[in-house]
Amino acid sequence: MIVIDDKYISDEVVEKNFVCNLTACKGACCVAGDCGAPLEEAELAILKKIYPKVKPYLRETGIAEIEQTGFHTWDDEHGHVTPIVNGAICAYATIDDNGLVGCGIEKAYKDGVIDFKKPISCHLYPIRITKYESFEAVNYDKWSICKPACKLGNQLQVPVYRFLEEAITRKYGAEFYAVLDKIATGQYQEEEDI
Repeated sequence: MIVIDDKYISDEVVEKNFVCNLTACKGACCVAGDCGAPLEEAELAILKKIYPKVKPYLRETGIAEIEQTGFHTWDDEHGHVTPIVNGAICAYATIDDNGLVGCGIEKAYKDGVIDFKKPISCHLYPIRITKYESFEAVNYDKWSICKPACKLGNQLQVPVYRFLEEAITRKYGAEFYAVLDKIATGQYQEEEDI
């Protein structure tokens, strides 16, 4: 276990290897599961604000679901989540001609239409964060659909935290990531403090 401030980070975040392999999994994480992507409180207003600009990127079934149920729904285990269509695919998901599932929000971001990349829980996957009263647990979420990502990560020798450098920095800041990297690589000095 690695502890930085009030963040308790599973050793698997630095010990396991992972690199998304979309050509193999076809974006299954946006389709599988029993609820949508977990959302932070601040993201609820963002989804509402950006929806008119994201809507042109979405599938008709996704648009219908969002306009019927709202920009987010509630899950008893995860709290606010993105809506899903027919109990499966995220309402904000896209599907290209090759059957590859992507994110309509991220496509709008890449096109410069919005300045919000995607929900942080999506950006951080396979890391899942559980918030407790006095700390946050930062865990590696092992899911069978990500076997190709584990295999590719092992081939390339890229630890989970390195693959997620941008997302971890977005969530916790560059200084946090730098300390995590120093701890993971054995370069951290005890007197250092963030």
